[in-house]
Amino acid sequence: MTLLPEADIERALQDDLSRWRLEDGAEAISREVEAPTFLDGIALVQRVAQAAEEADHHPDIDIRYTKVTFTLSTHSAGGLTSKDLDLARRIDELVEQLRTS
Repeated sequence: MTLLPEADIERALQDDLSRWRLEDGAEAISREVEAPTFLDGIALVQRVAQAAEEADHHPDIDIRYTKVTFTLSTHSAGGLTSKDLDLARRIDELVEQLRTS
């Protein structure tokens, strides 16, 4: 995988990934989600895990009661690739589904 130019990452964060932030010197992006309940947060993690398996790209996930943080980076490439932005968009869709269900 090819690393994305920083300008492309910044553009995506300004456009459709505005809830994500740069981490680790622009080598990762992360988003914290507040779930209504602990079990809702776990259900979201399960949905994200399924999407990650389908994409063959796996986020770091931190669960703290109702707060779930997802961090994306393509470790084998040493930073952010299109796989990270694609999975971030899918995670955003799953979060929205959680909020509307």
